[in-house]
Formats: sequence, C-alpha cells, structure tokens
Amino acid sequence: MIIEHADITVTAGREAEFEAAFLRGREVVAKSAGFRWARLVRQVESPTSYLLLIGWETLEAHTVGFRESELFPQWRGIVGEFFAVPPTIVHYESDLTPADEG
Repeated sequence: MIIEHADITVTAGREAEFEAAFLRGREVVAKSAGFRWARLVRQVESPTSYLLLIGWETLEAHTVGFRESELFPQWRGIVGEFFAVPPTIVHYESDLTPADEG
C-alpha cells in the first residue's frame, strides 16, 4: 500500500471551513479506484497546519488514476480555496493500515 502524505497550510481563520470542506472532498476522493482510507489531523502548535494521509492501493492509483481523472478538479474545487500555499505531497510505502495500528 502507498500512503500519500500531504502537508497542508490553510488560511488563518478558515480552519473550521476547511475541515467541513474536507469531509465533502473526502467523498470525492473515495470514489477513485484504488482509494483505501483517508485521515486528516491538525497540528497543535500551528493550528493552520494539517497532515493529510491517504491510503492508496498503488502509487499509480493516486498519481494517475486520481490525479488525471475528473475527480481531482472536483476535490481541488472543494478544498483548494482554503490553501494558504500549495500542499507538499510525498508518498510512503507501508504494509499497515490504520486498522492494524491497534
């Protein structure tokens, strides 16, 4: 499994709006083939900073299947207005899922 790791900084004062939009946007991402799960967490020290983790079956499920589909502009249209700067995205490989964490 591939884990997409996105560092997201939102415009100050719009955190609650972003979190609500993320819930709608997650429904869009979840329609993509190869999607497994998603988790959004907010940083304590800097409340405008978020970590988005998305589990994908393969790297291509994210980089090609989702990013090159009609779903990506839908997702970006829902959450993009809240980004203070473009997110930084990297990928990790893992055999674990959130359910395996215990």
